[in-house]
Amino acid sequence: MTGKRMTRKPTPPPPVVLPPDVRLTQAVASAIYGLAVLAAMAALALWLSRSPMFRIHSVRVEGELQRVHAQALRSRVAPRLADSFFGVDLPAVRDAFEAVPWVRRASVRRVWPDRLVVTIEEHRAAALWLDDERDDRLVNEQGEVFSANVGDVEDESLPTLGGPEGSAPALLSMVRRLRPLLGTLEMQVQQLQLSARGSWRVLLDSGARLELGRGSEDELLLRAQRFVGTLAQVTARLDAPLEYADLRHTGGYAVRLRGIATTDSAPAGPRRTP
Repeated sequence: MTGKRMTRKPTPPPPVVLPPDVRLTQAVASAIYGLAVLAAMAALALWLSRSPMFRIHSVRVEGELQRVHAQALRSRVAPRLADSFFGVDLPAVRDAFEAVPWVRRASVRRVWPDRLVVTIEEHRAAALWLDDERDDRLVNEQGEVFSANVGDVEDESLPTLGGPEGSAPALLSMVRRLRPLLGTLEMQVQQLQLSARGSWRVLLDSGARLELGRGSEDELLLRAQRFVGTLAQVTARLDAPLEYADLRHTGGYAVRLRGIATTDSAPAGPRRTP
């Protein structure tokens, strides 16, 4: 019987262990190579950012523009476009647009290969803002106070609002609720003021003044509704126009008509003072 012949597998050679100084040399070489690649990429990016091939050649302005002109906007932002398509500072361009009067908000984006697209939202004036130191401030539909040329506003029916800093949204909300209510008496709000102590005063287009006093918006509207519901009877009975009304009474109000003083109220209660 013939046995199988056994073969021995060759023994693999032992791994080559590089001396420490060789390993260090290879690591340093790899690091230098990596730095060189990064430097080359940075140089390429710098070249692209400065290359005339990638200059911004056009700016497209979008949005419903009524107060500002697209060409004026482009002229305002032109000095900010010295850099290339890649290097232009978008936040700085946005700030330049938003510094233009009547511009409420701007958003800027790049469009390959050489264009910027700017979307503009304009302020929409809802009221004039009463300021003892300045006469160029308005309130937009969001209740924000902004500076602009008041002469650009054609709507002469805009009310004037005045109050402490930060009160414009509350004033705008109140005037929007008072308008339809007083409109039933063919009265228009010409001016609405809120004092530092929280007392409300209305000046009507007829020159009459209403003292609403202090309280929440709903409380003030209830007083105004009570006033509107009965005033026509008072003025018709005495045949005299309204000059002044104090709505701060509990259960009623006091009025002064031109040439006549009277009080229309439920049983007398304490007077609310501002």
